[in-house]
Amino acid sequence: MFIVRCGMVLMKDTDSRQVLVVYNQDPADYRAVLAAYEKKDADWVLAFSGASVPVTIGRNGFTPLEQKIEGDGKTPIGIFPLGIAFGYSAAADTGLDYRQSTAQDYWVDDSVSPQYNTWVSGAPAAQSFEKMLREDHLYRYGIVIEYNTRPVIAGKGSAIFIHLWRDPSSPTAGCVAMAEADMMKLLRWLDKNNKPQIILGYPG
Repeated sequence: MFIVRCGMVLMKDTDSRQVLVVYNQDPADYRAVLAAYEKKDADWVLAFSGASVPVTIGRNGFTPLEQKIEGDGKTPIGIFPLGIAFGYSAAADTGLDYRQSTAQDYWVDDSVSPQYNTWVSGAPAAQSFEKMLREDHLYRYGIVIEYNTRPVIAGKGSAIFIHLWRDPSSPTAGCVAMAEADMMKLLRWLDKNNKPQIILGYPG
């Protein structure tokens, strides 16, 4: 269980030792900040010398889990494990498991497909999906946020990632986006053995 109050993160009943917190002042705003915390002995302290980094989220801001639907342009509020890192290169400097994206890799966002909200290699059994090897730089580096993955619920939203932004004034479709330098620092810091999690939108 996570409790967030006035920028402080307290953690109970979990073996996670790394947590990211993404928040803003107006839940409807796509502009937000990300702070990284790590557990030192029994205390939670800010990583990276206490600095938070600017990020963008869904174009329509945050939304409670019960209201999240596919295509709403909103980032789900909640606490989620961080999954694999991914990108265009053969390898990345990270403590997370890493998967290289190829021209045959897709993420399915067709809510009626049996492959909904999964990474598929080869032709998807779906009418709607996105390429993991994009023609732009947005997925050059990314991290899967394990939202709506276990179990997958049709229509509740898909492909929620941390990835690179176009620029600081460009919102996402529901992901968390940041500058490449901040992403590289984050990837190097994260370690799957620390069971990293992310808090989106200060859940109560």
